[in-house]
Amino acid sequence: MPRKSLPPDIRRVLVARSLRAFGDGYVAILLPVHLSRLGYDAFGVGLISTASLLGSALLTLVLGLVAYRIPRRPALLAAGLLMAATGLGFAGIEAFWPLLVIAFVGTLNPSGGDVSVFLPLEHTVVSHVVADEDRTAAFARYSFVGAFFGALGALSVGVVDWLAPVVAPATITAVLFGLYGALGLLTFRLYRRLSPQVEAGADSPPAPLGPSRWIVYRLAALFSVDAFGGGLVINALLTIWLSERFGIGVATIGAIFFVTSLCSAVSYFAAVPLAKRFGLINTMVFTHLPSSLFLILTAFAPTIWTAFGLLILRSLLSQMDVPTRSSYVMAVVRPEERPAAASVTAVPRSLASAVAPLLSGWLLTVSAFGWPLVLAGTLKAVYDLTLLRQFSAIKPPEER
Repeated sequence: MPRKSLPPDIRRVLVARSLRAFGDGYVAILLPVHLSRLGYDAFGVGLISTASLLGSALLTLVLGLVAYRIPRRPALLAAGLLMAATGLGFAGIEAFWPLLVIAFVGTLNPSGGDVSVFLPLEHTVVSHVVADEDRTAAFARYSFVGAFFGALGALSVGVVDWLAPVVAPATITAVLFGLYGALGLLTFRLYRRLSPQVEAGADSPPAPLGPSRWIVYRLAALFSVDAFGGGLVINALLTIWLSERFGIGVATIGAIFFVTSLCSAVSYFAAVPLAKRFGLINTMVFTHLPSSLFLILTAFAPTIWTAFGLLILRSLLSQMDVPTRSSYVMAVVRPEERPAAASVTAVPRSLASAVAPLLSGWLLTVSAFGWPLVLAGTLKAVYDLTLLRQFSAIKPPEER
């Protein structure tokens, strides 16, 4: 799908996604650094991470229950304002319990990926505006800008170390959280310019899940297994493991996440021709399985360079299922069910990934070994094989 053919509304969504990804990219690394400076341990980081993911899950659940009753544009505007308030709250508050509350009700994303309430809303807009044959390519662009700008955000967190000799780290941290809030305001302005075309028409008004409900429920259950595995190795906690295991600083960790995110970004476009040739489900499974093996092997890496190499190999494969998964969900349900389907499949993912950081944080406090990586890779492999068995025969329209 050439860039010149992108509708204006898709371009606005892509720019908004880029801004949010940049903020998420550095916040995922900044959060554990900030909390550690305040005196909180890995379990405390895991607790706040869990609160933020759990809050996002519950908000997305509420959205899923009422998505067919409310317009998409006002919902996106409200989410933009919530992001702004979250950044300002973390910029000005240091006490643990208020931070926990802000994490729960806000949009803070400790995973480095997108698990927020923005996701189902934007997925619905993208799938509504583009044609079936362009849907996977549109989601590949959507995923690419998220990964690319998330990588830039991860790299930019090095400013904490670079400016440390002249500016107090606490001041830099407050400025970066304030910037996160400013990015929320910029996304708000972009969403205000969305056209009426993003809303459902009279020919297919949004509706609760109907004929597709059991397909969606089964997908949601499987996605939750994958998300629980991913929640064990979110960037905030992977930062702690890399730092304690290899004794590296924030700038180095930011550079590692920058490179791995770039590799993931490139892989999104590779998913498009693979999906056209082999199908969406096959592409999801047979790129994801080896990435899970690389994640397990990372736990046994003897040096940082070995770990870095394995993380790169993992990132080249692990995210190809993102645009294909989004495209598949939107393809196998009726157009009027898409808002509900997007939310219902997102909620279990968010809930599962919300619980996982608490377990991962506890594991890191009792052992320096990368048990979260081993457990995550194993669960993801189980998810892949089950997905292939249950859904290989259910084809999207373009594959029938």
